[in-house]
Amino acid sequence: MLFLRAFPVHPLLATYLTCKYSIPMTILLLLVLLVAVASPPLIFPLSFNDEGNPAEMAAALVQRMTDEQALAQTFMLGWVGATPSPLIMDWIRDRNIGGVKIFGWNTEDTLMLAKTVGSLQTEALRGAFHIPLLVATDQEGGWIRHVKGATSVTPGNMAIGASGRPMDAYWSGYFIGRELTVLGINMNFAPAVDLYTNRNSVLIGPRAFGTDPVQVGMLGTAFMKGQLAAGVIATAKHYPGHGDTELDSHGVLPQINAPFEVLWERELIPYRLLIKEGLFAIMSGHLAFPNTRAGMTPASLSSWFLQDILRDKIGFRGIIITDDLMMNGATMSAGSLSRAAKQALLAGNDILMLSKTPNLSDAVWTYLAASMRQEPEFRERVRDAARRVLAIKLEYLRGEKAVPWIPDLQKVETDIPDSQGAAFFLDLAVRSVTLIKGERVFPLSPQKAGKVLLAGKYEDFFTIGKRAYPDAASYTYTPETSTTELLRAAQGADTVIFCLSDAESLSFLQSLQSLGKRVIVFSVLSPVYLDEALWVDGAIAVYSYARESFIAGFSAILGRIPAEGKLPFPFHEPRWVSPHG
Repeated sequence: MLFLRAFPVHPLLATYLTCKYSIPMTILLLLVLLVAVASPPLIFPLSFNDEGNPAEMAAALVQRMTDEQALAQTFMLGWVGATPSPLIMDWIRDRNIGGVKIFGWNTEDTLMLAKTVGSLQTEALRGAFHIPLLVATDQEGGWIRHVKGATSVTPGNMAIGASGRPMDAYWSGYFIGRELTVLGINMNFAPAVDLYTNRNSVLIGPRAFGTDPVQVGMLGTAFMKGQLAAGVIATAKHYPGHGDTELDSHGVLPQINAPFEVLWERELIPYRLLIKEGLFAIMSGHLAFPNTRAGMTPASLSSWFLQDILRDKIGFRGIIITDDLMMNGATMSAGSLSRAAKQALLAGNDILMLSKTPNLSDAVWTYLAASMRQEPEFRERVRDAARRVLAIKLEYLRGEKAVPWIPDLQKVETDIPDSQGAAFFLDLAVRSVTLIKGERVFPLSPQKAGKVLLAGKYEDFFTIGKRAYPDAASYTYTPETSTTELLRAAQGADTVIFCLSDAESLSFLQSLQSLGKRVIVFSVLSPVYLDEALWVDGAIAVYSYARESFIAGFSAILGRIPAEGKLPFPFHEPRWVSPHG
C-alpha cells in the first residue's frame, strides 16, 4: 500500500477498481504511475484540527495557502459597536483574517460580548482550514480595562508595584485571564512593562509597575505566567518602552532621546527577562529614538529594533504585533496606512492591528496583496509572518486547557466577576496602600476628624467614605465647577478628605491651602501630583479607582489596617520618601 501514500488514489477507489473490473494490482499501479506523470498530485485536505507538531503543522498550512490566505492571517481588526458589523463579518468570511481586537466600545454588555465572540469564531471556523481567530483585548488591570460590563475592576499595575510581591502579579494575571477565558478571549495585550521614567506621562502613569527595570521585569514575568496558567496568551508592551515621554503616540510620534546603551540597561531589561522566561508575544510601539540607529523611524516600523535587537540580539522567537496602525505615530511617519502596514511587515511585525474595519477593497489590503505578487522578498516575509501566527494558534488554541472558541453563556452569567478574584483583589488593594505623609495624623477617627468634607469625583469614594465618616458632607468637583464653590463647601469643615487623581484635581486641591483646615489627600491612580502639595497634613495612596482600593484606603486612614505599601517610584522631593511622614 506504499504507492497509495505516494500517489493520490483513495484506497476505496483502488479496491473498487480491482474488484469491479478484475484489474490486477500491478496493472493498476502502472495506470496510477502514468496518471501521476501526466497530472500534478492532488493534495489531501489539511485542517487546523489535525494532529501534529505546531511548528510543522504551521509550515504545512502556510504551504497550502494562497498568498491572500497567508496575508489574511497577519490582519487583526477592530470594529465599531457592541455587535459585529457586517463589514467585520465580511473580512472573516471572505478574507479569513487571523484575528480580531476587542475595544472598550464593544464591551458594556458582557453577555452580548460573549455572544459576539461566539458568532465571530463560528464564521471563522467555516473557513478553508477551519482556523480559529486570535481574539485579543487590553485588560491590563486598574486603569486600562477594555472589557467592561461585569468584569472585575482591579487595583492595577502600580498597586502591584507598591506591594512588591511577584505572587500579586501572578494572581492578578491569572484572575484577569480567567474572566477573559470565560468570554472566549484568548490573547491579552498585557502586561505593560513600560517604566514610569517620565513623571509627566499621562499615558503610562499607574499602568507602570514602577521605575526599577528589574522589579518591573520580575512582576511582568509573574503576570505573564498567571495569564498563561489561565490559558490566555500574554503580550508585553509597548516595545521598546513608552515610559520616558509625556507625549501620546495616538496623536503624534513621541521622540525619546535616550541612547541605545541606556535603553539596553533600562527599558529593555523587562523584555530581556520576560523573553528568557518564555514570552510568546510583544506589541511594538510607535516611538522614535533619534539617538539610536533607528533614527526617526518609529520602533514599530524599524527592522533594526525588531530584527537586529529583538530577534537577533535578545533572542525573541514569538510573534510581534503592531500597536494600532491607525495611530498618528505610525501613519504620519510612513505617509499612509497602506505604506505603514507594508513597512511594519518588512520590519518584522507578524500581525497588523487596526482599530477600525477598513473596506474589503481598501488600499491597506490591495496594496499589500499586489506587493506580494510583485516582490518575492515581501511575499516570503508575509508567509513567514503567517507561519509564526499559525504556530502560536496551534500551540495555544487547541487542547483541553485552551480558551473555548465558543463561550459558554451560562458560565458568563455565573463566573463573571470571578468570586475568588474579588477576594484576592481586595487583599492586593490592602497590601498596596501607601502612607505618603502624616504618621502623626493617622489613624483619623471620626471623633478626631470632627466635621468632615469629602471632596472628589468618584461615586465609590463617597459611598465608602460615608461608611467611614457617616456624618461627612460631600462635594463633587467637575470641569464645570469652580474652586470658589469648593472653598465655600469647605468653610464649615474641620477636616477635608480630598480625592486627588490628576492635574485638574490638583488645582482644586491647591485652592484649599489658604483655608487653614486639616487637609488629607486620598490619592488614586498615580500619586505624582502630591509632589506639588507638600503642605497637606496627611496623604495616603492607592493606585486605582476600584471599589476595593477605596475600601483599603479608608481602612488605612481609620487605622483598621496598616499602610504597608511602598511607593514604586521616588518623589522629586526627598522629604516625601521619609517613612515617618
